[in-house]
Parts: sequence; C-alpha cells; structure tokens
Amino acid sequence: MELRGKNVLVVGFERTGEALCRFLLDRGARVRVTEKKAAGALGERMRKFAGLGVEFETGGHQAASFLGADLIVPSPGVPPIPELAAARAKGVPVISEIELAYLFLRGRIVGITGSNGKSTTATLVHQILKGAGLRSRLAGNIGTPLISFVDRSRDDDIYVTEISSFQLEYTERFTPAFAAILNVSENHLDWHGTFEGYFAAKKKLVLRQGPDGVAVLNRDDPRIWGLRAEARSRVYGFSRKRRPARGACIDDGWIVVKDGPPERILPAAAVRLPGAHNLENVLAASLIGRLLGAPGASMRRTIRAFRGLEHRLEDVLTARGVRFVNDSKATTVDATLKALASFDRPIVLILGGRGKGGDFSPLRAAVRKRVRAVVLVGEAAGKIEAALGGVVPVVRASTYREVVRSAFAAAARGDVVLLAPAATSWDMFVNFEERGRAFKAEVRRLAAGLKKTGGRR
Repeated sequence: MELRGKNVLVVGFERTGEALCRFLLDRGARVRVTEKKAAGALGERMRKFAGLGVEFETGGHQAASFLGADLIVPSPGVPPIPELAAARAKGVPVISEIELAYLFLRGRIVGITGSNGKSTTATLVHQILKGAGLRSRLAGNIGTPLISFVDRSRDDDIYVTEISSFQLEYTERFTPAFAAILNVSENHLDWHGTFEGYFAAKKKLVLRQGPDGVAVLNRDDPRIWGLRAEARSRVYGFSRKRRPARGACIDDGWIVVKDGPPERILPAAAVRLPGAHNLENVLAASLIGRLLGAPGASMRRTIRAFRGLEHRLEDVLTARGVRFVNDSKATTVDATLKALASFDRPIVLILGGRGKGGDFSPLRAAVRKRVRAVVLVGEAAGKIEAALGGVVPVVRASTYREVVRSAFAAAARGDVVLLAPAATSWDMFVNFEERGRAFKAEVRRLAAGLKKTGGRR
C-alpha cells in the first residue's frame, strides 16, 4: 500500500492512535486526527504531534474530514459513529490498525479472539514461546500496538496478538498464520447490533486463512467448531469434555496435546488459575505453543508458574474471614457466570455498570444457586435488578466505597465478595482497570479500618 501523499484520517488519539501517527508520518502521509475529547484533555501529546505536522480536530468529529480522506484508520473500540458509516457508504477505504500493520509486517501473527479469555490466553502463549527461546512479541489490545513493530520486524518474529471484534470489523485482508477463537457469547451488541453481526466479525479470523494457516477452535462450542466445515486451514480443537483427534484435551487428569503421538504436558490440577474457563484458556495456549515448536518441558514450567492477570479473578485480601475477589474484566453475562462457577462457597456478588445491549436474565438461575446477596451499582442497576426477579436480597450503592461496605455487611465468615459486574465500567470509570483499582483501594481501606478497630464490623 502506497501512503506517501495520501490524506489519512486517524480516528481516536489514545495509544494506538499515537502509534498510527508515527507510522504514517514516517511514510509520507498527510495525517489528520479526529478526537471527541477536547484539546485540553490531549495536552502535551497533541502539541508534540502537531509539531510534527499532524492536524487535529477535537471536541467532536466533522463529516468533511471523513468524506475528504483517502484512507480512514479507526483506533480499537471506536464505535460505528455516523461519520464513519457515511464515509464507508461513499466508498472511502476504512481499515483497522491491525490490517495496516499486516500489510507491512514481517514474521508470523498468532491472532487470538473470543468473548472472554483473550488477554489471559495471549499472555500465556507469549510466555510459553519466550520460555522456549522463540522471538515472541505480545501485541494488540493487551500489548504494544501491532503497527509499532513494523519497522523492527524480522522473519522469525512471532506476534501474539489479542484481537477484538471491533478490530476485525474493519479488515479485508488480515490473515494470521495462527488463528484461535476461544469462545463466543452475547457481547458488544450495542456496537454490532446483533449476535450474528458480532460473530461474523469474529469468524473472519479463521475463514480468510488458506491451506498454510492453522486454526485453533473450541471443540465444545458448536458454533465455533462448526466453522471447520468452512475453513480452508488446518483445524485443531481444544476441549475439556471431549478428546479431539488432533488438538488439546484433558485425558486421565492430564493436559494432553495431540499432533501425532499424544504428549502429556502437566496435570490439570497443577494449573494455578481458578475456574473451568481458565482451564480452557490453558488448553488453547498449550496447543498453540506446541504447534509453534515449544517443548513440553518448557511449557510445563511456564504454565506451572503462571498466576493470571490483574482484574481477572484476582484475589485482593481476606478480612474477617471474607475473601474479596476482583474480576472487573467480567464485563459480560457469560464472564460473570464463569466467575460464579469458580467458587464453591457462598458469594456476595457486585453487579452493574453500563450495559452492552444484552440480556441479564441468564444470571438469575446461577444467582439463586450460588449467591447470598447482590450489590448493584451504575447505569444498568435497574435493568439487572428486574432481570434477577427478587431471587436474592439486593442492595443499591452509588459509590465504590458504598459497594464494598455494603457487600462486606451482607457477607458471612467464609463467603466470597466477588466483583464480576456483567457490564462495562464506562458510566463511572475510564476502563475496567480503573474500576478494579477503585474496588481494591476500597477493600484495603475497609481492611485497614477493621484492623484499627480490632475487627469490629
């Protein structure tokens, strides 16, 4: 793709937007950034790039900028704003950052997508490959923007890339050497409109591959496993419940990888991550690692040592016998259900935030079975309470200090207080990380207060 002299519009100016500007300037493009935030919020970053020749429009988007561009590159997560849709309808090319990077990058890409578990799986694959002495780079939403690696890429590089449905929506040629779809559930319907639209974006990752590609699919999900009939690549499955002819499974209590003779990697009980869903993530990561040449012994060491990521079933502390767990990344109903299934003791569940357009009613049965009480917060609180239908006591809170104190008051010794909100954080926080940190700060404040008062509630 020739970029010199082209008018390129970058939509959004966060980390990926900055990386795009550098890349495009280096290739002689005329770069304009459109950003809904006010100029004051962009501060020194904006001044720096303006000094390099980037034009900025801030505080909203102008239709003329979209229609006058030769190419538009939205940052990950930019919603389908009317200006973007109008430009596409007029034939203006719109591609995602990963597609632009793919056109210039040397090396192999491992693309990992799914509704849940992408970050955990991508990080574990990266660590497995690094532990085996391979040139692995962690890229995408969990790592460095893929575009940042182009100028230093080598043929022996492996880019383990977490990829969202947003990024896949704006791809036409992006084809990773290895493509993994971990799971799919109702997610981002506010963005894609329907589940079918959401899944259509996800499955692009596999269906563009040719005979040289490798697809790693969840054998236990009929929708995902059904893609093998359309796929032209070599398909491998991973499963907790079945034993695929080639792939990864649990056999006699061991994680086993099969691509030829079966190879035992380690006992499933040795995995430190809680929950059956995390066992699936480890199966997928083990399979990808083995197919890329990581020896079983080094994989075993890496998996044994891997403790997971922040904000994903993260133990915070235990106070007065009540265990506090931060799963702020659980922004979907499916993720919350998986979090609930990870504990065998009563739970006080914290739910709420901004909904994604999905249905909360699937929570009802699991809440009735596993939850002592629910604390609700945020924009979706009313919708969630209606969906639960009064199966357990519900408390409303307006701040995270109230959330934590209400949850502790509702808990008994031996209970788990679980933040697994089933909604995004955007009504109260910048992102799920900020929400998780706020939760942990209030838990620590509570614990410190209990210590000062001798543990009295």
